[in-house]
Amino acid sequence: MHWVKILGVGVGAAALLGLGIILGHFAIPKATDPPAPSASDSQGLDLAILDSIMKQLDASRIRENLRELSKEPHVASSPRDEALVQLVLERWKDTVTGLDAAKTYEYEVLLSFPSAEQPNIVEVVGPSGTVLHSFKPFEKNLTGEQAGPSVLQPYAAYAPPGTPKGLLVYANRGSEEDFKELEARGINLSGTIALTRYGGVGRGAKTINAAKHGVVGLLVYTDPADINDGKSLPSETFPNSWCLPPSGVERGSYYEYFGDPLTPYLPAHPSSFRLDRHNISGFPPIPAQPIGFEDAKDLLCNLNGTSAPASWQGALGCDYKLGPGFKQNGNFSTGSEVKVSVHNKLELRTSSNVLGIIQGAVEPDRYVIYGNHRDSWVHGAVDPSSGTAVLLEISRVLGTLLKKGTWRPRRTIIFASWGAEEFGLIGSTEFTEEFLSKLQERAVTYINVDISVFANATLRAQGTPPVQSLIFSATKEISAPGPSGLSIYDNWIRYTNRSSPVYGLVPSMGTLGAGSDYASFVHFLGISSMDLAYTYDRSKTSARIYPTYHTAFDTFDYVEKFLDPGFSSHQAVARTAGSVLLRLSDSLFLPLNVSDYSETLHSFLQAAQKNLGSLLQQQNISLGPLETAVQRFEAAAAALHQRILTLQKSSPDPLQVRMVNDQLMLLERAFLNPRAFPEERYYSHVLWAPNTGSTATFPGLANAYARAQDINSSRSEAWAEVQRQLSIVVTALEGAAATLEPVADL
Repeated sequence: MHWVKILGVGVGAAALLGLGIILGHFAIPKATDPPAPSASDSQGLDLAILDSIMKQLDASRIRENLRELSKEPHVASSPRDEALVQLVLERWKDTVTGLDAAKTYEYEVLLSFPSAEQPNIVEVVGPSGTVLHSFKPFEKNLTGEQAGPSVLQPYAAYAPPGTPKGLLVYANRGSEEDFKELEARGINLSGTIALTRYGGVGRGAKTINAAKHGVVGLLVYTDPADINDGKSLPSETFPNSWCLPPSGVERGSYYEYFGDPLTPYLPAHPSSFRLDRHNISGFPPIPAQPIGFEDAKDLLCNLNGTSAPASWQGALGCDYKLGPGFKQNGNFSTGSEVKVSVHNKLELRTSSNVLGIIQGAVEPDRYVIYGNHRDSWVHGAVDPSSGTAVLLEISRVLGTLLKKGTWRPRRTIIFASWGAEEFGLIGSTEFTEEFLSKLQERAVTYINVDISVFANATLRAQGTPPVQSLIFSATKEISAPGPSGLSIYDNWIRYTNRSSPVYGLVPSMGTLGAGSDYASFVHFLGISSMDLAYTYDRSKTSARIYPTYHTAFDTFDYVEKFLDPGFSSHQAVARTAGSVLLRLSDSLFLPLNVSDYSETLHSFLQAAQKNLGSLLQQQNISLGPLETAVQRFEAAAAALHQRILTLQKSSPDPLQVRMVNDQLMLLERAFLNPRAFPEERYYSHVLWAPNTGSTATFPGLANAYARAQDINSSRSEAWAEVQRQLSIVVTALEGAAATLEPVADL
């Protein structure tokens, strides 16, 4: 699809009007009644329909979806990405299996690409400038799928062009502490090239930390100790196992924020104000380039200097030295330097979201949103096509029931295929910016299934506390893949669990950071969200993620051969996500347990009391108001839970149901404070903002406390910020409690 600059304001207005018309249309109840339920639970969920959907979700169809989606590389805005836009659109408009409506929404966004004419290159050059060694800019073509014009060379998206040259140093994971450690050992970092490994801190943070210390260029590689359990030989790696081959390189965005870089807080329409490209914050300050571990080995195993600390050592088969420069008896002469030539270009491109909608029969103005992104760095069979394959199968089954007239949800379901996620969660962020008010008023939850299958051992679920019991309920009713005979829930609890003071032993739920498209829904809009996937047994591997992540080796055959033969784990995720989706869209009362927030708040409070209380007291800062606010929230949540139980035993008035559901839906919004973290773009949720402190407590409080401690001073402004952050949390908790208290109470 072409990027069209004409129509200006009209394009933006048309997009806004388009979704407004579709969703507004669905907000008007229709004269036709929904099909009569055959049997239901106490929540009003039609169990026969749920059972029918579970049986119809087909592993073989998911497999064929994945084959089609991943057969060609489809980086954001590429011709193949736009072809997949049409594929999704056609599926959702199908007359037999389609939805009520489907539409694309286009955004003009700033993306970053390597130069096809001038590939990025890493070289070792002698003192006279002679090139002693040049590393290949592409991965090896091991299966016939790693070459061709549509395969992007490995690169660091948004890293600036440049050709820095300098002595090489090894900086472990590129954290601020790692660079300080090098300087503490007497190493002058000014003018050097730093070699770092993935993990520890984010991609962009590595470049920012390096630049602070005078480093002029950055190389990043994946150490086989972090991804392959130490295996590095060609016979031990893909295509002979699931392990990353020596030439494999993790691509990725090095942009620090999310959303279109040119239009923060505004949808990227032609009419929107755009920043000057020279004034964009969050881009890497120095050229950077990722490389494979076979190239990293040539560099690292020839370094001069003292040995790196034991925790910095990896699995490349040599003693890791710190540098600077190369040793005398190695492959490169002393005085040789590393030259990094980066030729990335910024380009304004059109990227599309696709939305498919099923109109709610009773509450059409309440939206349950299910999405994942469509774009990939190369073939992207795992990331993200495993998620899209599941998304398309769920929408097919629901669309079939819809077209037959046997089912229509109580609430509106919105399916979303996001564009340009890999560049910084762009498609989903632009959507939340464009429809901010509508979504804050009407969105019930957001379900994210990005990578649906990392491996085939167990479920991995992340989410805000109210969705925990919902996921538990769904997984207790679905059989786990394999011969165990266990439910997904019982299988899950075997692999990862925790002791809850309320429930006893339960599966461990993760929290939501900013790793996928749920980020803007949680942090920006305050919408209860979750992310679902099947993953590997962490007791059997130390891999930080599946090994071919963001490489040209993430292919259909890789999935079928190594991750999920038979696609039973894909089917398990489809059933889990499908059950969660139906429970949210069809239950009379929203199946969100706000009391589960009490456990989180109590643990945060205990951590603050234990780790911060003494020094806060010395500064005349009392945690008493926080304790009172937590107690008020706990009481309000418990009282609302009892009220719901009472209503469920009666025949509640529809308005009573609606009022209670609104309280459940709006709770997450009560934790938003857009002025709490002015330095953190899009982060407004006072419980889930980034925590850079060492205490697992309320992030604003933890961060302010850590800063006040670091300056080792009684300066009033530092401790005043601690007091301010404490007040922000207390106010948010009191507002949340008020949201849950009887609506007649002010």
